[in-house]
Amino acid sequence: MKSLDELNKIREEALKRVTLRQSDAQYRIMIGMATCGIAAGARPVLKAFMDAIDKDKLPCIVQQTGCIGMCIHEPIVEIIDQAGTKTTYLDVNVARAKEIIDRHLKHHEVIPEYTYILK
Repeated sequence: MKSLDELNKIREEALKRVTLRQSDAQYRIMIGMATCGIAAGARPVLKAFMDAIDKDKLPCIVQQTGCIGMCIHEPIVEIIDQAGTKTTYLDVNVARAKEIIDRHLKHHEVIPEYTYILK
């Protein structure tokens, strides 16, 4: 068993590695890839984001996540900016993904008609 100090050092090193990987990322893109998301078409959406980011060298990180909790609105894509502001896009298909890439990732414009707004 490691001591608390040793565990804290391991944690700090891991956080440094994550921070280095994400330091130049303007956005973190989380795509729901649980069974419900995959069944609703999340794989082509994930591919659309990854292809565009690679092709256009966008400063973004794409991550897969499990269930986001609104299965009826899958595929769901969450975009988190450097300030920690999260935008949740619902019912994303490849066409919407391309529009989100162009308007949100490239021009920093949230598309309200595709988002989830808490009331």
